[in-house]
Amino acid sequence: MSELGMTWRNESLGARIRVALWLREEVGEGGTFSKARLREAIKGAEQVDRRMRDLRPAGWVISTYRDKPSLLPDQLYLEKIGLPVWEPEHRAAGLRQISAKIRRYVYERDGHMCRRCGVTAGEGYADEPGTRARLTLGHVNPHKSGSGANAEDLITECARCNETVRHLTGVQMTKEQVWDQMKELPVQGKRELLAWMKADRRPLSAAEKAWGMYRQMSAAVREELEHDLEALMRS
Repeated sequence: MSELGMTWRNESLGARIRVALWLREEVGEGGTFSKARLREAIKGAEQVDRRMRDLRPAGWVISTYRDKPSLLPDQLYLEKIGLPVWEPEHRAAGLRQISAKIRRYVYERDGHMCRRCGVTAGEGYADEPGTRARLTLGHVNPHKSGSGANAEDLITECARCNETVRHLTGVQMTKEQVWDQMKELPVQGKRELLAWMKADRRPLSAAEKAWGMYRQMSAAVREELEHDLEALMRS
C-alpha cells in the first residue's frame, strides 16, 4: 500500500492500525487526548477503545489519570509510540490469540456471566435502562502487558466491566463508597461477602448456573424454556 494510503483516514485499514496512525499523526509522543476525540475520529470502528489497548503489548505506552495524576479523568497521555503496527511485519505484534476451545471453556467455567458484576449475556443493566450486556473475555490481571491467553489468565466479563476495570472509563467508586455498601448488608450478607473475598471468587448457585446457560439461548428457545418450567411447576 502506498504511503498516501497509510493514514488513519483510510477506512479500509483495520481499526487497530487506524488508531495507531491517528495517535502518531494527530497526538504524537508527549501529547494528550480523550477517548471521545478518538471515537470521533475513528467513527464506525468496532470497539475502538479496545483496539487502542491492544497497542500496549506492542510497546505503546498510554497513561491514564491513575498513572499520571496531572491528567484529568477523561484524559490519556501518549508517553511512547511502540512498534509500527501498520507495517506488515508488525501487524500481529502484541496480539494475543484466544482459541475457540479456550474461549468456550472459560465461558462455561464462569457460568456464562460476568464474574465482576454477575450480569449475563443480553441481560439489561439496572442502572442503564435499555442497555443490554454483551459478554467478552478479559484478563485476570488487565494491567499486565502481554499477559497470556491461557484459561487461568482469562475471566468472563461484560463489555462494561471490561472497559471499567482497565481504568479507561469514568471515575471509579472510592473505598468509602464501597464500604458504605458493605456496612448496609445484613449479617448473613456480610458473611457471604467475606467468604467470597477470602476465596477471591463468588461461587454460583445451581439456579445462577442455569440462568447463565438460559441466557445463551435464542429468544424463541428462552420462551419455550420459560413455558416448560411454568408447566413443570404447575404439575
